[in-house]
Order: sequence, then structure tokens, then C-alpha cells
Amino acid sequence: MTFIWKSNVGRSIRRSMNNKKFTIIMIILLLVTAFGSFYPLPYYIQKPGSAFALDDIVNVDNKTASEGDFSLMTVSQAEASIFGYIWAQFNDYQEIFPVEEVRAPHESEDEYSVRQLYLMDNSASQAIEVAFEEADEQYSYEYFGVYILNVFPEMPADGVLRAGDRITKVDDVQFESSEEFIDYVSTKNAGESVDITYVRDDNEETATLELKAFPDNENQVGLGISLVDDREITTNPDVSINSDGIGGPSAGLMYALEIYDQLIDEDLTSGKMIAGTGTINSDGEVGRIGGIAQKVVAADRQDIEVFFAPDDEVPAEILEQNPDVKSNYEEALETARDIGTDMEIVPVKTFDDAIRYLDGI
Repeated sequence: MTFIWKSNVGRSIRRSMNNKKFTIIMIILLLVTAFGSFYPLPYYIQKPGSAFALDDIVNVDNKTASEGDFSLMTVSQAEASIFGYIWAQFNDYQEIFPVEEVRAPHESEDEYSVRQLYLMDNSASQAIEVAFEEADEQYSYEYFGVYILNVFPEMPADGVLRAGDRITKVDDVQFESSEEFIDYVSTKNAGESVDITYVRDDNEETATLELKAFPDNENQVGLGISLVDDREITTNPDVSINSDGIGGPSAGLMYALEIYDQLIDEDLTSGKMIAGTGTINSDGEVGRIGGIAQKVVAADRQDIEVFFAPDDEVPAEILEQNPDVKSNYEEALETARDIGTDMEIVPVKTFDDAIRYLDGI
């Protein structure tokens, strides 16, 4: 009986030790997994996103209906974790970018988000202008002030102003453009103070700031902000766009097509599922964007039939540095061939190019 008791005790001790080892191993594995999944690296990973039907995002008063859809394309972009970085190395359509290639110098993650949302809003305004010009409808712009995109460290605005604030007056002087604002501040000397009136979260606030020379340019003084014009387009009929946090300027072309389609009597889609990408300026010129390959992959996954790609010209100086750089259209066409899609890739340099193609179908 004593032998059996000792044997049972021995087995219990061994089981207890094994359980402890197992628990320790599991804790270590969980810690490693958590560290690998959440520890941020100084990189961004970009991968295929989604297609968003613009009929759900854009609304023109008294709009006309279409059988097909125009869709904007997105990419999914997030800060890289250790596991995410490793996984992206083995995925053809996940790209890794160093932080400095995505965010501007001294730009925080919050400032980057604000800049992307501004670029989307500005792109939408230009798309409205292009569509209304094409449809011969009325529009006008109203200026609201200077919109802050970034605040530079150790400059007067640091800790007082922040990205997303809108400056409406300086020393009780109102401006009609950001150029006028810059010209006014440029007349001041380092050490002089200015009274700033700004709007944050719909509340008007004031601050007195002492101007300072920029570290990389002693002859230039300022507040230490990067800025753009904050203006809003007014139209008749009214246009509303709910992008729901989608950032960046790359939906400009597709916004313009959707707005124009809702303004005219004809069905511009001809019943087809049409997507694409590309910036647009007020002259209707379509510009290069990032992530074209990922957008082609995402469009194919969502049964898009026609895909508009910017037919941009790569500058000679860039080709000299990197002869392998392709235009958006060339890269989109190559990706379409690689994935074996039946989706038609259509090159466009201007809004009119897209209209001519759609009229043809």
C-alpha cells in the first residue's frame, strides 16, 4: 500500500509539473502572438480593399436612376505589425511602404488622417465642379478660412493649434485665400505676436502666438503650420456626398461620373458595373494614384465589368532613377493579365475620355 501511495504521489507531482510547463508555454506563446500581432513597425501595409457603389454615397436632388453602378475603389492600409510584415512578404498584392513614404516629415498618424479626409473632400468638390460644368448646371464657391493640415514641432502653433482647425482671422483681418494669409504673416518679423481666431469642433477660439523663424529657413517666419484653403461648393441642384471616413483624392474621377450620371437623363452606365480610380482637377484632368494593382484585384473580386485607370505619363527624371516604373494604366493592365480577369481596363487621361468611352457602349 505504501508503494502504491508513493507511486500515485509521484504521478501527481509529474502531472502538476507538466501542467505548469504547459501553462508557462501557453503564456509565452500568447505573449509572442500578441507582440507579433500588435507591436507596430515603421511600415505601412497596403492590400486590396473594396468597391463602394456610389449611388449609396452620392445624392443629387431630383436625380435620375441608372440600371448599372459606378463604384469607387479603396485599398486597405494599416501600420505593419511583425506578423503582418512577414505575411505581406509572401503575398503578391500586399505592398510594404516605409512610414516616410506615406506620411510627411513630422506628420503624426492623426495629422495624416486629417490630410486624407481633406483630400477626399477637396476631390469631391472638384468632381462636382467638373460634372456641373459638363451638364451646364450652376455652382459657386464660398471661402471659410485657412484649414490646418500639419503643425510643426517646436514652432509657435505647436501645442495650441492642431490639424483640422480652421483659421478665420489674424489680428481681426479676414482673408479670401491662404495666399493672402501667408502674405500677411510674411510682413511680420520674428518675435512679433499675432492674434489668431480659429474654429475647432464648431467652437470659435482665440490665441496669441509669437512668430518664429523656421529652423531650415531663417529668412522665413511663421506659425509653423501647413495649410490649404477651406472652401465649400454650392450647387443647384444640391449634391450631398457621404464618404463615411474614406480618405484620399483617388475617387475624384468616379465621383464626377456618378454626379454627372445623376444630372442627365441618359443612363451613362448602360446597365454595367463600372469602377475605377484617379484624381481629378477642375479642368477634368485625371491624375495618377497609388495602389492601382490592389484596386484592380479588389474590383475583380466584386465582379466589376469595366475599370477606368489613369493613363498618366511617368516623368523622365523618375524613369531615369527607376526604369521599371509603369503608368497606372500599364500596371492595371499587367495586374489584370496576371489574375486572369475578364474585366476591361480602360485608359483615361481626362473626364471626357471616360464620357466618350461610356457613350460608345
